[in-house]
Amino acid sequence: MELCVKKLRKDAKLPTRGSAQAAGYDLYACLDGDLTIAPHGTERVPTGLAVAVPDGYFAAVFARSGLAAREGLRPANCVGVCDSDYRGEYLVMLHNDTDQPRTVRSGDRIAQMVVLPYLEVTFREVDALDETDRGAGGFGSTGR
Repeated sequence: MELCVKKLRKDAKLPTRGSAQAAGYDLYACLDGDLTIAPHGTERVPTGLAVAVPDGYFAAVFARSGLAAREGLRPANCVGVCDSDYRGEYLVMLHNDTDQPRTVRSGDRIAQMVVLPYLEVTFREVDALDETDRGAGGFGSTGR
């Protein structure tokens, strides 16, 4: 699959993969200067890119595990959903989970994007659902 990507800023970097089998494509910060994220704060980090995702797919924006583990930075909404009809700049709302300020610099890898298919569904209201062994058992109902 080929995705069309438009650089909105000259210094924007196209997404890259960290390894040949990586599912995620790294997204890079595209900033005019350093950006400090206050402890437990959230800041909008631009990528300088707009992406055309084909119909039937969406781009999911996930945390980079190393950035989350080492720096305590992750997307504020945990998983971003970029729909196929969106043509604006990809922005990552980075949240700082630590008690220390964190600095993001232009060119830093800030998140990873995975392109996924989705099913279009319709919803039909019913009076009852089919029965299962689990039933309405929720959190922890299947054991540890």
